[in-house]
Amino acid sequence: MLSENPTDLTEIESAAPAKTEPVSRGILFVVSSPSGGGKGTLINRVLKSVPGLSYSVSFTTRAPRPGEVDGVDYFFVATSRFEELVAADEFLEWARVHGNLYGTSRAQVVKEIGERRDIILEVDVQGAASVRKLLADSISIFIVPPSFEVLKQRLVTRGTDSPLELELRLRNAPIELRQYLAFDYVIVNDDLDRASAQLAAIIYAERARRKRQEEEVRRVAETFPAS
Repeated sequence: MLSENPTDLTEIESAAPAKTEPVSRGILFVVSSPSGGGKGTLINRVLKSVPGLSYSVSFTTRAPRPGEVDGVDYFFVATSRFEELVAADEFLEWARVHGNLYGTSRAQVVKEIGERRDIILEVDVQGAASVRKLLADSISIFIVPPSFEVLKQRLVTRGTDSPLELELRLRNAPIELRQYLAFDYVIVNDDLDRASAQLAAIIYAERARRKRQEEEVRRVAETFPAS
């Protein structure tokens, strides 16, 4: 039987710099929402508008939805293959969500942030909780729909769920919504342009934090005459 307890990211945590030293790795942005909250649409917009930002392609056992491409939207795998990846410790986090398995590639996240590139991760609230435990310096962002009726309409219009799957997503939505308290930022997705601009602003603001600008400031300081 699969264990759903996350494992330690020793190779990342051990490389975490002291607070007085410049940060020498990329930022992991963790974006989550209730199913139908619109996080995927916002992320796609930001990936097109914010330079230097990559996307973590997750693994899943669910079937592709119309228009989804294997290796771009998700890596679509059989349950047996997913179990092999879990056994090989290939996932940063994984969870069973609405009856399907989802997992985040450990190797991709380690590679991207280790090479000082920022990466955005789209996960459910379970996955976000696991990542926060493993990487305390990750930035978590929760997307909130403007109302339950709008959320329901989005899921119905999407037309990708069976009646039972739709019922499950709607039943879980209030529980997922309450998790917003655990996140660093909250965006109400009532206007796509404004919400995507907010998400981009959060990314730029986090990049501008003093601890992440130490090396650049030191470089500039070296051009100034000695006092």
